[in-house]
Amino acid sequence: MCESYTKEKTIEMRKKHIGPSCKVFFAEDPIKIVRAKGQYMFDERGARYLDCINNVAHVGHSHPEVTKAAVKQMEVLNTNSRFLHDNLVQFAERLTATLPEKLSVCYLVNSGSEANDLALRLARQYSGHLDIITLDHAYHGHVTSLIDISPYKFHQLGKEAKKEYVHVASSPDTYRGMYREDHPDPGAAYAEEVNNIIREAHQNNRQIAAFIAESMQSCGGQIIPPPGYFQKVADYVHKAGGVFIADEVQVGFGRVGKHFWSFQLQGEHFVPDIVTMGKPIGNGHPLSCVVTTREIAEAFGATGLEYFNTFGGNPVSCAIGLAVLDVIEKEDLRGNATRVGNYLMELLEEQKEKHQLIGDIRGVGLFIGVDLVKDRKLRTPATAEAQHIIYKLKEKRILLSSDGPHRNVLKFKPPMCFSKEDAKMVVDAIDELLTEFEKAMASKSSILSGQKGNKRKEAKNSHESTNNVSANACRPQENGFRSENILNTNKRIRTK
Repeated sequence: MCESYTKEKTIEMRKKHIGPSCKVFFAEDPIKIVRAKGQYMFDERGARYLDCINNVAHVGHSHPEVTKAAVKQMEVLNTNSRFLHDNLVQFAERLTATLPEKLSVCYLVNSGSEANDLALRLARQYSGHLDIITLDHAYHGHVTSLIDISPYKFHQLGKEAKKEYVHVASSPDTYRGMYREDHPDPGAAYAEEVNNIIREAHQNNRQIAAFIAESMQSCGGQIIPPPGYFQKVADYVHKAGGVFIADEVQVGFGRVGKHFWSFQLQGEHFVPDIVTMGKPIGNGHPLSCVVTTREIAEAFGATGLEYFNTFGGNPVSCAIGLAVLDVIEKEDLRGNATRVGNYLMELLEEQKEKHQLIGDIRGVGLFIGVDLVKDRKLRTPATAEAQHIIYKLKEKRILLSSDGPHRNVLKFKPPMCFSKEDAKMVVDAIDELLTEFEKAMASKSSILSGQKGNKRKEAKNSHESTNNVSANACRPQENGFRSENILNTNKRIRTK
């Protein structure tokens, strides 16, 4: 493929014309991607990278059926949704058919952030309240209203950044949180904390409009809520006059395999009041949606204020959305997520038995996290080690990311066409890196022990000889692993 600029020129122009807050992956040596297909991406030299992180290209990069649908509709018409067009109503019908019956009204928009912002408006109008309960480490979007309810972001701005109408509940993390896997009912315990937040808010004359949560926290560290948590939280929030918003922007459209939506992992008795979608819905095309109940939609319309979105639900976007739904079904991508996801979990569990750095493996379908620790008993986050592995995998042309509060959780959320061969390739590479790392650390430990022994022995002869041993101490460099290299890779790699 012909490039307009060399990689160096592209970097130079990016620095000149693109805002400095817009970061790139692997900033010291960024990758220039010129094309992609399926679960693979290719740089300007033709080198192939296995994509383990791109939950946007949900059915695979450059899927021919999606591309065909986009081009076919673009050649005929693209206009705004104030004109009648069959694509809009067909897509809404297909989309709501995947959801519980009461979730029947759609608002088509352009991004996950736009969907979550609209969801807040719906909740506040319906409830007549202002306050929002969110989860610690949550991320819901980049617009101002969503930065305000995203601790993952506003915590970086200092203690004063949290608004008075925002209430933060603990992430329902059963590995690192207050209520862990040995608790008899962690779901109920974490839900009770939300109930206590509601009580305290009422005591301060504040009212709850909504509780919002990612159905599975991604930036929070691949957290799977314990059974019963959402149902109990919804009960408390409803009694307070609020609504439950399920953010499926990262984890919807069959990623969990056994269900089309991740919130369905909580059981058939739990149904959110509002569901937001984005990223995978258009396979990379700017498309998103809010789905809610008739009651909430009518309350929103009762204000008399028209809701208009120029590009939301345009014929091309809806044609693409329909094609994505078709591909998920025709290619049995939910089944693939289950089969490959289970296989990947099995391979990772084998590595957990082999490597002490792996503290926990959690996930469903093709949404999996590997929590790296320095000490399994204390569950001390292995942050630098996680970053080191990410950068080493990049050298092997495997793209994986890490996140979580301590940036120590390796995140798998690849395109849904990810194969068992791909899974084996990644895990073998991780195994190799962990093995090399452990050898390097063992070598370092052995050298340090030898130094201590020599110091004790030589101290009997002279103080000077002890100093000479220290001065000549060497550092382990097996397979290119050095302790200082590991510490220098403590960089955040984000995929949101």
